Amino acid sequence: MKRIALGVQYVGTAWNGYQKQPARDTVQDQLEIALEKFACTPVATTCAGRTDAGVHAIEQVVHFDTDLSRAMQSWVRGVNAFLPDSIVVRWAAEVPPDAQGNEFHARFSARSRTYRYVLYNNPNPSALLANRAGWVFRPLDVERMRQGARHLIGTHDFSSFRASGCQAKSPVKDMHEVSIERHGDLIVFTVRASAFLHHMVRNIVGALIYVGVGRNEPGWIEHVLDSRDRDAAAPTFMPDGLYLAKIEYDPKWGLPQEKGAPLPWL
Repeated sequence: MKRIALGVQYVGTAWNGYQKQPARDTVQDQLEIALEKFACTPVATTCAGRTDAGVHAIEQVVHFDTDLSRAMQSWVRGVNAFLPDSIVVRWAAEVPPDAQGNEFHARFSARSRTYRYVLYNNPNPSALLANRAGWVFRPLDVERMRQGARHLIGTHDFSSFRASGCQAKSPVKDMHEVSIERHGDLIVFTVRASAFLHHMVRNIVGALIYVGVGRNEPGWIEHVLDSRDRDAAAPTFMPDGLYLAKIEYDPKWGLPQEKGAPLPWL
């Protein structure tokens, strides 16, 4: 058996999240249907991190095991032939065990995960960015949001930013980066951590927006974090502008991951 890793990109608007559902209306459902059609046998996949309904991925990473001998490019072009336009396999790579005999695992081998949230900040919505970016019509102060974001860096209990249905064993995560950049009317939040809780990024973005519009001071973010109380934070922000951007792995695995994003603001 060989372990194959895939880099998968998708627009999540039409799908009920990543993880398989009985209605077979998710990204994983569509990917496994396409893999089965190409391989002529069922193929079970494991992903680096599940995404919610409406959330997109610049580069999701999945793995599966197979005894088929196919060229890696065949796994790309062959599977894409059976996928809808909103889901694309960008690369495929065979990943043998390392020198110690450890197997690659899309989820457990990941060192960190990076999400980006694209926000359109303009008095009027944009038809061109519908379902691809969040929208706030009130002016946002990026510097105030940056000040608030500094409180999130480090190892913390992120219970205040955790969905009630989150199944993670621990709310404690290592936050490596929360950066905020403005590109005209677009504001891009980049959030990188060891792992994320359910709705964590959208809840963080919602809280930072409260700071950006002047509803709360930057120090309020520290209060919310320390309270470990979901009710102390802002409501969960819309999923439209959220992108799973990158999964970081040890270079020893040799994955042909993409170095740049497909859009200049990502």
